[in-house]
Amino acid sequence: MAQARGMDEFVSTFTNRLDAKGRVSIPAPFRAVLTVDGFEGLYCCPTLDRQAMDAGGNHFRDIIRASLANFEPFSEDHEYLSTTLIGESEILKYDREGRVVLTDTIRAHAGIDDKVTFVGQGYKFQIWEPERFTAYREEAKNRLRDLRKTLGSGPRLAAGAAE
Repeated sequence: MAQARGMDEFVSTFTNRLDAKGRVSIPAPFRAVLTVDGFEGLYCCPTLDRQAMDAGGNHFRDIIRASLANFEPFSEDHEYLSTTLIGESEILKYDREGRVVLTDTIRAHAGIDDKVTFVGQGYKFQIWEPERFTAYREEAKNRLRDLRKTLGSGPRLAAGAAE
C-alpha cells in the first residue's frame, strides 16, 4: 500500500524554464499523479497568502469543496473563500509533451518571468517564481526550527498510530 501512496501525491521540487512560446513543462511525476487522478489538465488558483499558485486535479478540487462545506453557503467567509479558490481559478490544458501555457494572470500573480518552480505538497502542488520560492523556503525552515524547540514538550504518538 505504501508504494501506491507515492504515486498519488505530488512530491519533490522542480524548476523548469519557459520556452519562447511561454510554455513550461509540468514535471513528469506531477503529470503521472494528474493522470491517476483522472483530471484532464491542471486546476490552478491563487494561494491564500502568498504570491504563488496552488494547482492540482480532481482530488485538489474535492478538498476545496470540502473546505467550502464548512461555511454557510451565503456567508461572507464562504464568499471570500469561493471567490479566491473558484472565481479566480483557471483550468489549463497541457499538450502531449506535458507543456502548459501559463496565462498572463497567473504569471502576473506569481511574478513569473522565464523560470517556474513546482513544489509538491501531497494533494496539490504550488507554482512559484524561483527566487520567491527560495525566500519562502528559508522562512519556512526558520519557522520549523522555532516549532521544533516546542515539539519535545508535547504528547507522543504510539508507533503506527498515525497510519
